Amino acid sequence: DAQCQAFQRAMDLLARPWTALILSVLQGGPLRFSEIGAGARAPGDKVLSARLKALETEGLVVRRVEPGPPVRVAYGLTEQGRAFRGVAEAIEQWGRVLVAGRARPRRRAG
Repeated sequence: DAQCQAFQRAMDLLARPWTALILSVLQGGPLRFSEIGAGARAPGDKVLSARLKALETEGLVVRRVEPGPPVRVAYGLTEQGRAFRGVAEAIEQWGRVLVAGRARPRRRAG
């Protein structure tokens, strides 16, 4: 069914390491490679480069080369990439609930 396929497609994409964090960092606008690394607390240049290429292939990120010298490369989100904002906000809200739940004693099910 199409709904299940859509959900699975989104989950497969977000399950890749650093993907959600990179998409979140880019929500504020286009950034250069080093700025993304700093904002994402760097997964390492090789991994970050691979992730950005994969996100570009998926149509979530666009790479723009600004002629120089020096030549500057900036990465920004496409409309599909910007649509992640609502997902990120929902995940953060849920995360806050989970963190708050750890602070309280657990009740036994049953």
